Amino acid sequence: MNIKDLKASLLKEYSFQTELHAHTSPASSCSQVLPEEMAETYKKLGYDAVTIANHFVYEYQGLSKNEVIDRFFDNFERAEKRGKEIGIRVLLAAEIRFSENENDYLIYGVTRKMLEEIYDLLPYGIENFRKVYKMPDSVFLQAHPFREDMELVSPAILDGIEVFNMHPNHNSKVGIASVYAKEQNFSIITAGSDFHHPNRGHEGVSAIRTKHLPEDGFDIAKILRSGDYLLEVGRNNIIIP
Repeated sequence: MNIKDLKASLLKEYSFQTELHAHTSPASSCSQVLPEEMAETYKKLGYDAVTIANHFVYEYQGLSKNEVIDRFFDNFERAEKRGKEIGIRVLLAAEIRFSENENDYLIYGVTRKMLEEIYDLLPYGIENFRKVYKMPDSVFLQAHPFREDMELVSPAILDGIEVFNMHPNHNSKVGIASVYAKEQNFSIITAGSDFHHPNRGHEGVSAIRTKHLPEDGFDIAKILRSGDYLLEVGRNNIIIP
């Protein structure tokens, strides 16, 4: 079998395409994409699912805990509702940040109750969080770990890392991240468009490809833990993790 035929075979077997990292406004203040627009954008691109991974930060923009959580879930529910109307699945994740530095961490497999509990732990740092808070059905990754202002943490407290972060306004040093993931023997690596801004050409520039359509964020976590998935970067390049 030649390379072209092998690629076609893989795409047929792993036929479901899901964005793992996208942000909506106003839950993520850096985004310019409304929740409904997010679902519509990825539907037009032919994706089967899009994951809303909005920022979740202590006292984000001066908001109270309840305000942060309400806005977070309002954005997700709006996108989810629009997705059901037009036929694309919208999945929930969170990009959390502890008060100790600028690092971002992605959680696949999260609920409102979990985020209510996690919020109270954000001021105390990642080391404390990983000691006291158990998430057996979730996956916890460091997002874009080699981007400017990021700090590496002990690989032992991570399930993996986001290697291919494709945000056009940041140099996430994906080559270095890829080498680091191999050196540290991470069993989970991911790719995400980190989509924030319309009309800049970076919507849908990465995906996870799976054999079935993920049911929710916990199913994404299960798939990532299984290792039975492909990554797609640049809308054309297939990566076997």
